[in-house]
Amino acid sequence: MRSNKSETHGNGLEQFLERASALIERIERVLPVPPPLPDWKSSTAFRWRKRAGLGFLQVVAHPHHITLKDLHGIDEQKQRIDRNTAQFVAGRPANNVLLTGARGTGKSSLVKAVLNKYAKQGLRLIEVDKSDLIDLPDIVELVETRPERFIIFCDDLSFEASEPGYKALKVALDGSISAASDNVVIYATSNRRHLMPEYMSENLATKHVDDEVHPHETVEEKISLSERFGLWVSFYPFDQDHYLRIVDYWVKQLKAKVQDPQQVHPAALQWSLLRGARSGRIAWQFARDWAGRG
Repeated sequence: MRSNKSETHGNGLEQFLERASALIERIERVLPVPPPLPDWKSSTAFRWRKRAGLGFLQVVAHPHHITLKDLHGIDEQKQRIDRNTAQFVAGRPANNVLLTGARGTGKSSLVKAVLNKYAKQGLRLIEVDKSDLIDLPDIVELVETRPERFIIFCDDLSFEASEPGYKALKVALDGSISAASDNVVIYATSNRRHLMPEYMSENLATKHVDDEVHPHETVEEKISLSERFGLWVSFYPFDQDHYLRIVDYWVKQLKAKVQDPQQVHPAALQWSLLRGARSGRIAWQFARDWAGRG
């Protein structure tokens, strides 16, 4: 009798284990597979991406190869960003950077240029969309034990106060109980110096006490984010001479065939009028069009 009971118990346990194993296998098919770690040697630039709710670093196969010498009319800005990046790569104290100002004046191109300059010394770049800034702690944790030095790059940044990335960025810059990783800095570009829209009603709420100005709390909150960046670098619209010098540089770099050099500048100015601005980006776009005509 005992033998039969033992066999029955054994068969029941075996069936239970088989069913449990089948259930686990079905669950594993449904669950997303964690993405593999990137091949750190395959590129100098990466993007933070999301798939099935999981974040991962995607290799940028063909990073932009722009250099510092390709950027004209922003010598002071180049010097400041280059110096800060050199300090960071060397393991010395360096600041998080906010690059602000006019469209197309070289803000993001400057970040890419310093990446290319210092890539052989171990500098790497991770581009993060505004909507993914809530993942900053995960990104930092992923790279903090790596020997490379990482710029976390947020391009064209602006916020509404209710957006979750706003608070995450504030904490990452200067507000977490944990110290920032020493091999990570944040470089961000924006058309707004305070990263958030400013409204007349907020300025009207500013109080004057004796000779002192006390901004409204909303204004203070907006300023507090940009103040967490240790280095501010401003960019300004180009005048006509600067614009035309950049046009000449790119026409030469792109080996454009110029039968009559006297035609280039008038055409470039007409191009800028149609675009409503003069900038390095517009000069480069004009040069590409001019070179493409053959």
